[in-house]
Amino acid sequence: MYSSLSHFISALESAGELLRIKLPVATELQMTELADREMKSPGGGKALLFEKPTINGKVSRFPVLLNALGSRRRMAMALGLSSVEELASQLEFLLKAKPPQSLRDGLQLLRQGMDLRHARPRLVKKAPCHEVVHLLKEQKDFSLEDLPILQCWPKDGGRFITLPTVYTKDPDTGMRNVGMYRMQVYDGCTTGMHWQIHKVGARHGKRYYERGEPMPVAVALGGDPIFPFAAMAPLPDGIDEILFAGFARKRSVDLVQCLTVPLEVPAESDFVLEGFVYPHEKRLEGPFGDHTGFYTPPDEYPVFHITAITHRREAIYPATIVGIPPMEDFYMGEASLRIFLPIFKVNFPEIVDIALPPEGVFHNLVFVSIRKQYPWQAFKIMHGLWGMGQMMFSKYIIVVDEDCDIQNTSEVLFRLCANTDPQRDSIVTKNPSDSLDHAPTLPNIGSHMGFDATRKLPGEGYTRGWPDLIKMDPAVKEWADGFLKCRDNFCH
Repeated sequence: MYSSLSHFISALESAGELLRIKLPVATELQMTELADREMKSPGGGKALLFEKPTINGKVSRFPVLLNALGSRRRMAMALGLSSVEELASQLEFLLKAKPPQSLRDGLQLLRQGMDLRHARPRLVKKAPCHEVVHLLKEQKDFSLEDLPILQCWPKDGGRFITLPTVYTKDPDTGMRNVGMYRMQVYDGCTTGMHWQIHKVGARHGKRYYERGEPMPVAVALGGDPIFPFAAMAPLPDGIDEILFAGFARKRSVDLVQCLTVPLEVPAESDFVLEGFVYPHEKRLEGPFGDHTGFYTPPDEYPVFHITAITHRREAIYPATIVGIPPMEDFYMGEASLRIFLPIFKVNFPEIVDIALPPEGVFHNLVFVSIRKQYPWQAFKIMHGLWGMGQMMFSKYIIVVDEDCDIQNTSEVLFRLCANTDPQRDSIVTKNPSDSLDHAPTLPNIGSHMGFDATRKLPGEGYTRGWPDLIKMDPAVKEWADGFLKCRDNFCH
């Protein structure tokens, strides 16, 4: 796959998916405005490489890449595929495959792209991310203030690192986690660490706090674009994101030992920040213009103290912006859903498809189509999804029949309005809520609502006989297709 972020940029440029911006552009607000317009253009626009980003009027030597994954095509390119559906098919095959009992079975797995040798990472001694080393206690000539970190929106609390992959380990088991948490810059060597209470990073932190020990943390930026995607992917708890990255790109991830903390990071990263989070230390973080389309208010979060910054000699700083959808994160979330749909289907075989429309900002609104076989099955699906990882944050779930195209929001709303009696076909339940959701009365706790917009079966309280959906005779539709192809010959 890609040996560096610059390698990916070259591939984007060759494919006509990159715009180079050679004039100086400020990291304060100006980049956001240009990127926001590009992200909202048809199909997500192009990736943007700002060659002369300015920080307080001074040109940085590190270019900034924005909107790198902000289209279906670029998301597939990041995975080395023509379509994300290819990886979904491989994952589905893997979930259904039986352990190979012979060489022939093993070869069959290989033919399906199931060479799992690459899932295991390799530890290396030398790494591009260590070409330049700044130990902050010893050197005063370099800090976070030298990086082209964005202030995205006017009322943001400051500059935020927006596309980090954050590496932590469980102090009891040694199990690694790679998450993505925004980081507000407080000064040249200190940031916030916005891991919400539901996140694995927060869980690791809790164990360190209970032990009274400082928590080692490493933050990688850049490198192969598979890394930020793996960090935000809805992997089952306990699955190592680095293993998934190696499986997805079909090449083992090279890891290198950090210099000041006992953690490993991808050797091909463009930047690495090393440091510690100390027990019970918190600081006000925010506000921040978030993917909800609103500013999330300030709140207390852990503080990350940086001990070292390392980077490539020709490093490129990756970033993203979030706000009113659709934006880059929509395409990343959509790809995650398409790839991991097979896992949902393993748990719920009746599921045909799932969609997260951009208006719902990831998990606020979920459409699900099912092959309905028995009464109240739609409610079983709602409760099941609310119990699966990040789907617990889904504020509204609408379940429809398999003949409804849930990628068409208009068709789903038609079924919702036509097929439901609000009292009979809706349910309200309590569940954890997204920390970024400003609507609930209390943070992290709220109500969720589900709608059964399927045809009603005996036993669901409907006794009138469900009507047929209006459909034209197939022979007439075929005739009309032929008629319209040649209508210019006889229509004026």
